[in-house]
Amino acid sequence: MDKSLLAWYGGTFDPIHFGHIKPVEALAQRVGLKKVVIMPNNVPPHRPQPKANSAQRKAMIEAAIQGNPLFELDDRELQREMPSWTADTMETLRAEQGATQPLGFIIGQDSLLTFQTWHRYADILACCHLLVCRRPGYALTMPDARQQRWLEQHLATDIAELHSQPAGKIFLAETPLLNISATVIRQRLEQGQPCDDLVPAPVMAYITHHGLYRQ
Repeated sequence: MDKSLLAWYGGTFDPIHFGHIKPVEALAQRVGLKKVVIMPNNVPPHRPQPKANSAQRKAMIEAAIQGNPLFELDDRELQREMPSWTADTMETLRAEQGATQPLGFIIGQDSLLTFQTWHRYADILACCHLLVCRRPGYALTMPDARQQRWLEQHLATDIAELHSQPAGKIFLAETPLLNISATVIRQRLEQGQPCDDLVPAPVMAYITHHGLYRQ
């Protein structure tokens, strides 16, 4: 049985864009990921509700990853009416995959800096490794000495640890710094400005066809 690292990547993806895709492709190459499962959430607990509905965001992700063997889509959180807590989802995935399968959860550096405010954050790390992509404009050290010690206690210095241990490590990946945000994309689309340099062409075609983010 293949026990190499499996990774999930959550978010609202409203819409999915190159800032989501390209750093994760670089991360996958860096750590030897064969598969990244994109898992859009339905009701994010920490942020405003998405502009595009669940079916639209799912369709845009499918358009973005079509023909890319690295990615697949897990739409389980889109089926939920209640808020999606990462801790609950990762515990479910751990139960599905078994106790010894190495699991990863991909986040950005911005999320790492606030990770200890997340609901049951210690339980998340008990279920999986954190695979962290760099984000432009965010510090590479934690907000205070206590959190920095916590980070250093869990840091993976050897990629092999991510594949040999089921959970508990944090890997800081050198990934492309792409200053792209879904907020800026939505603002540009509202103003009728082009976003072809920010969004994959099939996603842009879907947005145009359905008139998304126009107001």
